[in-house]
Amino acid sequence: MQLFDRTLGDWLEYWAKTTPDKEYLVYSDRNLRYTWKEFDQRVNDAAKGLISIGVTRGSHVGIWAQNVPDWLTYLYACAKIGAIYVTVNTNYKQNELEYLTENSDMHTLLITNGTFDSDYVEMTYQMLPELKSCQRGHLKSERFPNMRNVIFIGQEKYRGMYNTAEILLLGSHTPDEQLDELKKQVNCHDVVNMQYTSGTTGFPKGVMLSHHNIANNGYLTGEHMKFTSDDKLCVCVPLFHCFGVVLATMNCLTHGCTEVVVERFDPLITLASIHKERCTAVYGVPTMFIAELNHPMFDMFDLTSLRTGIMAGALCPVEVMRQVQEKMHMHVTSVYGLTETAPGMTQTRIEQSFEERCNTVGYDYEFTEVAVINPETLEECPTGVIGEMCCRGYNLMKGYYKNEAATKEIIDANGYLHSGDLGVKDEKGNYTITGRIKDMIIRGGENVYPREIEEFLYHMPGVKDVQVAAVPSKKYGEEVGAFIILQKGVDMCSGDVREFCKGKISRHKIPKYVFFLEQFPMTGSGKIQKYKLREMSLELCKQQGIEVI
Repeated sequence: MQLFDRTLGDWLEYWAKTTPDKEYLVYSDRNLRYTWKEFDQRVNDAAKGLISIGVTRGSHVGIWAQNVPDWLTYLYACAKIGAIYVTVNTNYKQNELEYLTENSDMHTLLITNGTFDSDYVEMTYQMLPELKSCQRGHLKSERFPNMRNVIFIGQEKYRGMYNTAEILLLGSHTPDEQLDELKKQVNCHDVVNMQYTSGTTGFPKGVMLSHHNIANNGYLTGEHMKFTSDDKLCVCVPLFHCFGVVLATMNCLTHGCTEVVVERFDPLITLASIHKERCTAVYGVPTMFIAELNHPMFDMFDLTSLRTGIMAGALCPVEVMRQVQEKMHMHVTSVYGLTETAPGMTQTRIEQSFEERCNTVGYDYEFTEVAVINPETLEECPTGVIGEMCCRGYNLMKGYYKNEAATKEIIDANGYLHSGDLGVKDEKGNYTITGRIKDMIIRGGENVYPREIEEFLYHMPGVKDVQVAAVPSKKYGEEVGAFIILQKGVDMCSGDVREFCKGKISRHKIPKYVFFLEQFPMTGSGKIQKYKLREMSLELCKQQGIEVI
């Protein structure tokens, strides 16, 4: 294996010349298909269109959209220009949008209509009221002095905004030489993508990632699953997150395979896309796989074309992984990392045993040094001893945008990035994640790791999904709380759960509090927000008349 010095534009053009007529991008639900050559041409027109409205090397271009077809068009267009693609969480509300727009020094914002509970057009007008009275391309915002353009991704026309058709038309009238000149200046170590951390543990920060970071992480990820240009990957995870844009898109880009995209996750469309396109791989967070497996029409689809995929974004339940292997015919792998590590630092390999792929997150990526470090002494922990997962290598971010203090806080003097996650290394070199440092429950001086209890409760009949988090306690500091989603039609009480645990796990690990929920609080990228479960616990106790002691 090797690291490549190609930019995203280099990779795209490589496949456009090598396999011009092979399908690259497919939306099966609307039968939209682009070959590598067709897609590269669309990217060039979009890039020239962006140049014509003032986007240039170093410009920050925001994308606030679900997985629409032109999400990737504009990504590669920016990559060829040397502009930086700033991904905006699709769940953001007004204040979060405005914070990110200001913090990122955004020059151009790309938007769609929005989601079922957020009108992106209206929210954009609220942020930039000047749009309603200015000519396109002549925006002057008092609050956001760097902002020059808003582009609506689609055919509709909105006051003060360009739309995609107009950008492509402008691009077709812009000389190729302008794009060629900018392309020559792009280096693989330039920042190409800026992602804001999802905020599960604090205020969002802009993570600066280079072509070299993300293209190589995607390439190595695919190698660990033995990807070739014959593979077809179903992508139903959000593109604004590293899981979608790196582990999925960069994997396809560097292996020349077909990317079958689902615009917004729907278990039925995902299953139908796999069936229709004969996909060989699919990705998802555990909750997505659970939704697919439990869909009443699951048995209607032929999934025998599947061979591999990734379950990541949260700790992966063993029972779910077993069902995915048995019912979806996949040798599923797990990737562990974070946005700041572009994102993968460890991965299970397709050839590893089921037990290793279920119970660990594999071993180091090539060209990456992973270490389990004692948070107190900053010394490396011996095999079998829990510490903080840290890494250094080609995949480390270039830093947090305009936040040197936070960058220095997470990357130590030895160049190791500290993840905030607790893990342990076994004799074979595989790592197991035991929880977050802040997720760890300390009950009367006893360390309790939520993952251990979650894995145990998954074996209880009737439990569909479970998360364990701390509940504040006057007596012990923290108590164990289990938050459970039940299988349809199952009736269960908290006493049943505690009875199931008795004699099987240590008394201090048995959940003192059990709450039954319809759904978990999630980030836009599908991660469960455990800190919100902790916040909810006291209110849930109050509603149920439970005294917190």
